[in-house]
Amino acid sequence: MGNKREFKKYVDALGAEVIDEMVASYYNVEGADKDKISEAINQVLGAIGAAKSHANIYFDRGAKGFGNAKEYSKAKREFFVGLFDKIETEFNEEINAALKTFNEALPASVKAHNKEVANA
Repeated sequence: MGNKREFKKYVDALGAEVIDEMVASYYNVEGADKDKISEAINQVLGAIGAAKSHANIYFDRGAKGFGNAKEYSKAKREFFVGLFDKIETEFNEEINAALKTFNEALPASVKAHNKEVANA
């Protein structure tokens, strides 16, 4: 990610798209387990909230703790790259878990149709 703002926009956009599809299935797919779909939506909302909350961390070391500004900038960049990689990995794992729950809620006929559409 480029920066914290872009990361939060990415999290919001991806989460919104996933929830949009889940809500559409909740209301339009006959035979779907609505309780599981609601659970999946809550998982996605939790993942969004956690990712955005974890992104609000600041680099806690000042420039005076380093030999020069270049070392400080390098350490700060490495900190944020590692932080956002970790947060993004956790976010994607939580989204995948929610999608697994969502897929369990769909009837077999819908799953078969979705596979046909995906392979076409």
